[in-house]
Order: sequence, then C-alpha cells, then structure tokens
Amino acid sequence: MATTRYTSNDLRRQVGSPRSKGRENKDTLCRNVLIYGHCRYEDQGCSFNHNQDKSSSPQADFGSKKTFNVESPSFTPSTQSQPTKKSTFSSQAASAAPFTPRGVSTAPTLPQNSEATLLNPATIREFTPQNYDVGTTTSGNVVAQDNGIYNDPFTMGSIATTLPSTGQFNPYAAGDHGAMGGPGATFYPQHGAFSAAPLQPPNYHLYTPFDSHRQDLQPWQRATYDFFIPDKLREELQKKMFATQQTLPGSRLPQFHHWHSLVPLDTTGRKNTSSFDYPSWMYKAQNSKNGRHYALRRLEGFRLTNENPIITVMKAWKTIKNANIVTVHEAFTTREFGDSSLIFAFDYHPLSKTLQELHFQPAQGARQRGPALIPENVLWSYICQITNALKAIHTNNLAARCIELGKIIVSEKNRIRLAACSILDVVQFETNPRPIQELQQEDLVKFGKLILSLATSTPTNHLTNITASLATVASRYSANFKEAVAWLVSPPALGEMKSIGPFIGGIANQMTTYFDLALLQNDEEQAYLAKELENGRIARIMMKLSTINEHPDFAGQPNWSETGDRYQLKLFRDYVFHQVDSEAKPVLSIGHMVRALNKLDASTDEAVLLTSRDNETVFVPTYRELRQMFDRAFNELVKNSQNGAPGSS
Repeated sequence: MATTRYTSNDLRRQVGSPRSKGRENKDTLCRNVLIYGHCRYEDQGCSFNHNQDKSSSPQADFGSKKTFNVESPSFTPSTQSQPTKKSTFSSQAASAAPFTPRGVSTAPTLPQNSEATLLNPATIREFTPQNYDVGTTTSGNVVAQDNGIYNDPFTMGSIATTLPSTGQFNPYAAGDHGAMGGPGATFYPQHGAFSAAPLQPPNYHLYTPFDSHRQDLQPWQRATYDFFIPDKLREELQKKMFATQQTLPGSRLPQFHHWHSLVPLDTTGRKNTSSFDYPSWMYKAQNSKNGRHYALRRLEGFRLTNENPIITVMKAWKTIKNANIVTVHEAFTTREFGDSSLIFAFDYHPLSKTLQELHFQPAQGARQRGPALIPENVLWSYICQITNALKAIHTNNLAARCIELGKIIVSEKNRIRLAACSILDVVQFETNPRPIQELQQEDLVKFGKLILSLATSTPTNHLTNITASLATVASRYSANFKEAVAWLVSPPALGEMKSIGPFIGGIANQMTTYFDLALLQNDEEQAYLAKELENGRIARIMMKLSTINEHPDFAGQPNWSETGDRYQLKLFRDYVFHQVDSEAKPVLSIGHMVRALNKLDASTDEAVLLTSRDNETVFVPTYRELRQMFDRAFNELVKNSQNGAPGSS
C-alpha cells in the first residue's frame, strides 16, 4: 500500500492558526490523528476529519521526519470558535486559578492579586539577628521581649539608653550585682535619671580555667590553679568588691555631712511601715572621713524632739562587737531628703540577702512555686548564730527587738547577721518605754516563731496555729529540733522568766558541731590566704625587678640597666620568663617562674646558670648573690627618686 506523504504546506493548512481560521475543511484529515492516532479535541468542536482509515495513516512516516521547515508555526490546538468569545487570551488570564482534575479535592487557596507579583530585591528587608541589637524599638523582623530591651551579652556600654521609661534603673534590684542588663526596681521620682552608662563588670570568663585533674599528675607536680584561690571564691570576692564600688551617675540623691555617693539598696519601691512605724529606705554610702562604705537606713518623717535617746542608745550599742550582729556606728537626723529623716549608719555587707528574699521569694526567671524545704543542718546553723547574737545583746542588758525575716541578712553561705538592732530603742525611747526583761522575753518568742516560719515554709504573720505548726515540724525534722523550737515559742511558767542561758545548754551538741565547722572553714581560708601570701611576695619582687630591667638613662649613664650587676639581673629575667626548649619553643611553666622568684626572694644558696642571648657570656651566681645585686640596684633607684619609695620593703 502506498504511503501518503504530506508536505509542510499541507501540515500548515491543518494547524489551527489564525491564518487557517474560517477555512477549515471537513474532509481534511486532522493532524492529531496523523501524529497520535486520535484527537483529544474530537468531541470539543475540532473541525477536521477524524474518520481516516488507520491503515493508511502516515504516522510512521511522519514520525520519521526529524526536522520541519523553519517557517513552520508552533503547534496550537484548534477549538470551535464561539461568536461571544474572543479568539485571543486576556491579560487577566495570568491570574487564573491552576488547573485541577475533576474529582480531586483541593485545599482552599488564598485570593491572589489581579496582577502578577514580581520579585523586587529592593523590597526585601535585611536580616537582623534577634535580641542582639540594643534598642527600645523593634524592627519588622524582630520579636520584642517582655521588657522591650534587646541585651547584647557582650556589649553593655549603651545599656543606659535602653532603660524603661516608667522608672529608673536599680542596679541592686537583680540578684547578681554584675548583671546590669536586666531592668530592676524603680527609684523614687525625685532621685533623677540613670543617665550615664554603668560600670562594666569584670569578665570572669576570661580567666584561665582549671588545668588537668589532680589524678593525672605526679605527687611532686602542681597544677596552675594550685597557686591561687579557687575560681568560685575569687569571683565571689570580686563581685562584692565591684558592688561596693558601684555608683549612680546622675543621681539626685543628696550629699549631707560627710556622706556622699548614695545608692539605693531596696529592691522594691514600696513603702513599708510594719517594722518601725515609719517608712524606711536603705542606701549604700561612702564616708568622706575614712573612705569606707556603710549601709544607711533612713526613717522617713521622723521628728526628733530630744537628742538624749540617740546619745544614750548609741553609746550602749556601739560597745557590742559580735560576729552575728551588724555593727551600728552612728545615728543622726537630716532634712536633705525634703523631710525630717532619722539616719542610722551600719556596716555594709555587699551582695547580702535577707532570709525573706533567700527562702520565700522565687529566683529571678524561675516559675512561681512554694518555698523549698530547708535542710535541718542549715536551720541549726541559723539557731546557733542567732543564739550567739542574743547572748551578746542580753548580756549587755539590751534587747534585739527586730528578729524578723526581713531584718536578718545572709552575707555568705549560711552566715547570718541581725541587721536592724538599736532602731526601735531610739524610735520608742519616749513614746513606748518597756522593761528590758519584757523585751528580752519577746526576743525569745520572736526567735522561735522565726525558726518555726522557716521550718514550715510559712510567713511569720501567717502562723496562727502554733500547735499545728509544731506538728508539721515534728513530721519533717528530728525530735531535738522540735523540742528546741517548742521551748522558744512556749510562754514561761507562772512566776518564772526564760533566758538565753538554759537554751544554750539545751543545744550544746549543735553548738559544738557548728563551732567545729567554723574552725574547719577557718583552716580552709587560712590555706587560701597562704597561697595569696606567696602571690603577694611574687608581685612585690616582680614590680621591683621591672623597675630595674630596661631602665632608660639614669644618673648620667645611658646604658645603666645593661652594665654591672644590672646586666646579670637582665639575664636572670630572661632565665625566668624567656626560656626556650630544645626546639626553640617558649617554655611557659608557671611553676618554674614562681619557684625562681621565690628563691630570689628567699636568697637561697642554690646556683643558677645565666646565659646571654648570643651564648657568648655565662654567669653562675647564687640566688643570694642575685638578691644582693637586686637590692643594690633598687636602692640606687630609691636614693635618686624624688618621692622616695614608700612601701618598698
């Protein structure tokens, strides 16, 4: 059978192009039938013939044609023209919904714009890491924190500009005085703004961490941290020093008498009159007479009509020196705060917390939950320390009177002090005089209620049922502890008076245990002090050696530090700090440096080999001889100095 062949012109006539519109021939074979064997538009109005004999279909031959004429138009299926529809696509066809087969469920789509959306790089916002850019306003791609502040954990210079506008920043509101970034309690409106940037706390993370563990070293070897106090203790002491030196730039707090640089210590701005019947505030201040820092407690609105109470009470309380009592130094009145205020000056213990803050307030950022159960050994330490304080007070014929959770501070671990003694003696000296025996009996009852409050995790003002509270104590702690608390809170027998002496006899076992722990802690601190004593010797001798080495022109000698005994001291400096190994790598052994400097300070008879850098000169002096050269050179500098050398020994 002959194969029917089609030319490009024949195929062009079969394409549903605009040129062939209106000229469709019912006898012309459909191109889709020629190519595919069928036409998918046969039932949709295709105007070509679809009944061609399949045996004569030129599909095979057409498929063998690999190329078309360059003038061949692109394939466009022809549809039956409708008089009411346009032959071309509308410009809105681009926004038409996508094709979905019948019977297939689709999720609802959001409405689209009438015009196609084009990618415009100019409209894309630049990415900004969240919580790193300090500022009070938020950008479009940054989620604001609750306090509206973005804190940079490594840069704190601009934190003053990010403080909330509702109140001023209190650096003592946070538990950690080094954490200056978080918003604290507000100051009082008349105290001014915290305008200047706060001090930068020490970078504790920059200190050298612990070296290898002790079990990896030989008995004669020492690790680097063996020469210094533990990092935790060092950091705690440095934080206290930093808190002591903190100031409040731009403060409007007054300066009066010899007191200046006042900083509020209250963590809340609420007035509290429950303890002294007057609103009270706490400040840290510096005394210009001796340069020391003190804690000032101010009673607002107190009017003193007679100076005898202050003179009499202060004379009695200043004689008490006890480790568990915050020493009071003076009391006076002032009008610098805009009213008549009574001021008490106490010793300042930085970073202290009250028992109320330590045991009844959740930590910052923690979930709200009930107070944790306090271990019995901690409560016994509190009992022993308060007993020690009350014994000193009652022996001097005085009464503490302020034995409350908010008036007892914790300065170190489990170390407490009574912090508000002598205040009520002045305030109630004339208005409410009471016998001292009655006040001492009240001290014992308050003492018992305070321990009962800590043992049951209940505030003191909520202890309405003492019997039920004692039953709770009996279920949590030992019988001896319960008996001690019951003796304190129970009223004395008729015609008898309780005193602190019998109570001390009842808790003698716990007192001796606490005394032993205090001695062990003292031994530990003595060992740390001995390490720092060696470090002090090294620091002193290094400072002297640095003034001799590389000294410029001196006494008319241009090379004074390079001649005579000073040259051997220069070689000794290289021996201590600039040693190298066989591969010319620096030797950074702290043990070698400490050992050599200690031998120089002790003037031992051990010989040391000193070699010049060019290996042309060698000395073998003893440490005693080096110390003599060292003293002569330094004394020569002292003799020719203008100011002498105070503290040079």
